[in-house]
Amino acid sequence: MSDEEDREPGPGEYRARGGIIRKMVPGQVLAAFPSARKLAEEEGRRLQFDFFDDEAVLRMLRLRHLDDAKLHNSGMKLGIPSAIILFALFAYWGSYVQYWEDPKSQTIYYAAAGAVVALIVLLYVVSLTRHWGNRARQKVRARAAAYRKIAHVAARDGVELPDFYPHYGPYPFAATFHPDAEELRLPDEANPR
Repeated sequence: MSDEEDREPGPGEYRARGGIIRKMVPGQVLAAFPSARKLAEEEGRRLQFDFFDDEAVLRMLRLRHLDDAKLHNSGMKLGIPSAIILFALFAYWGSYVQYWEDPKSQTIYYAAAGAVVALIVLLYVVSLTRHWGNRARQKVRARAAAYRKIAHVAARDGVELPDFYPHYGPYPFAATFHPDAEELRLPDEANPR
């Protein structure tokens, strides 16, 4: 790990995808451009969020990183064992079952392998539903997606932003805004707001 990945983000900083630490662009910089300001006001009304409140935007960016990290960790915990199991099933089939087993044993192997694959698919569906279906996390993703659009509009108008700012990709799904969903808090926030 690099020194940047080892240290905690300081004031005005957040951890972006890949563990890199970025400095947040102040809201007044984005507000200086009329098209970005107009979009931020429209999206702010729609998403019940003030995109010019630096503290709120920084909290949202940090929450988005935690959401991204949870999804990544879940994928690794499920993906690596799944890959090993599927490779073992395929290797055993390729090296032994198809050549040496009698038809009855092959049928039993195919049924067992099918059950294992179905279980793995079910685990993926449950995991994805749990992570992508969480309404509070979707709320954060929807706001992060809007913030990304605002930043890109400002960049097109000429504001100098770091490359890939805010460094979270587009959200083609699971970024639905749910106004009734709870507001997530950072782990280090002691008191609810």
